[in-house]
Amino acid sequence: MASKSFILQILAFIFIFSPLVHSIDFNFPAVFNFGDSNSDTGGLVAGIGDRLDPPNGQIFFKRPAGRFCDGRLIVDFLVVAMDLPFLNPYLDSIGAPAFRKGSNFAAAGSTILPPSPNAVSPFSFGIQVAQFLRFKNRTLELLEKGRKFQKYIPPADAFHKGLYMFDIGQNDLAGAFYSKSLDQILASIPTILVEFETGIKELYDQGARNFWIHNTGPLGCLTQNVAKFGTDPSKLDELGCVSGHNQAARIFNLQLYALCKKLQGQYFDANVIHVDIYTIKHNLIANYSRYGFEHPLMACCGYGGPPLNYDSRVPCGKTKVVNGTEITAKGCSDSTEYVNWDGIHYSEAANQYVSSQILTGKYSDPPFSDKMPFLLPLKF
Repeated sequence: MASKSFILQILAFIFIFSPLVHSIDFNFPAVFNFGDSNSDTGGLVAGIGDRLDPPNGQIFFKRPAGRFCDGRLIVDFLVVAMDLPFLNPYLDSIGAPAFRKGSNFAAAGSTILPPSPNAVSPFSFGIQVAQFLRFKNRTLELLEKGRKFQKYIPPADAFHKGLYMFDIGQNDLAGAFYSKSLDQILASIPTILVEFETGIKELYDQGARNFWIHNTGPLGCLTQNVAKFGTDPSKLDELGCVSGHNQAARIFNLQLYALCKKLQGQYFDANVIHVDIYTIKHNLIANYSRYGFEHPLMACCGYGGPPLNYDSRVPCGKTKVVNGTEITAKGCSDSTEYVNWDGIHYSEAANQYVSSQILTGKYSDPPFSDKMPFLLPLKF
C-alpha cells in the first residue's frame, strides 16, 4: 500500500515540474488513439474476428459498430468536437477505410503491460505503439509514390502536428484483482507506468509532440466488479462501489499524474495534457439524478434484473444455456437512463456527459479552456 511518505514524494515531484508546462494550441490535422475498450472503435472485432451483436450500437449507428456500447464513445465525441471524422481502426481493412485524419490503435481488453496467455486482447500498449510505427513508415512510403494515396492517408507532417490520445490501464488493474491482493496490485503500478512511459518516449522519438492522457475511472463502480467483488457489504463505499478497486485506481492515477508532470518538464518542446477522467466519472455516479440518469450502477444490457442486471456468463446481446436454461442478455427499454451499458462499459449518454466535461478544459492539466476553438460549437 502506498505510504504517506511515498505520496508526499510524488506531490513534491509534481510541484518541482509544475512551472515547466508548455502551452497547447488545439488545431490538429489528425488524431492517433491508443487504448482499450473505452476508446476501441472496432479494433478487437477486426483483429481477432470477435463479434458484437445487437443491441450494441443501437442508439447512434443502428447496428453493432465495433464499439462495446449502445452508441458513441468518448473518443467519438471528442474528435467530432474538433471537426474531425470518427477514427477508423488500424486493424480494419474492409471497406477501404480512410486514415487521412488519423487512426485508432485501441483494442478492447488491452493492457499496458504485455498480455498474459489468457488475455482478452493480444494488442497491449507496446504492440499498439509498434503498429503505429508500421503505420507511419508505410504511410511515408506511399506518399513517396505520388498523389494516388493522398486522400486515404495522413500527410507527412500530421505525425508531428497530430494529437496522440491515450486511455489505457484499466485492464491492468481490474484484471489483477482476480489473482492478486490489493497490496500486490498497488506494488505493480510503478512497473505498469514504466511500460507506459517507454511507449510515450518511443512516440516522442518518432516526432510526436501533442499528448492527451486520460487517467483511469472508478473501477469499483463498474457493475461487473460490484457483482464479483462487492457481495460483502463491508467492501463497498457509500455509493455502492468496491472500495479496493477505487483505491487502486486513485493510486494509479496519482502516479500517472506524477509521470505526466515529469514528461511536461522533460519534453519541454511537447504538449502533455493530463485529463482527470476519474473525477468526472465519479461525480457522474455520485450525482447521477442531477444529470438525468436513473441507474448509476445497474447495467442496461444484461441478465438478472435489479439491482445489477449482470451475469458474467452472458455478455450483452448473447444467448447462453446456463444450468440447462437458455437465457439472453437483452437491452433495457431506454439506455439514456443508465450510466452503465453492459456491466463493463458506459452508455452513450454517459459518454456524452463525460465528453462535455472534458471539453470544459477544467479537468485537464494544464487547463485548456481558453485554447479551444471547438469549445462553443459542440455538436452534441
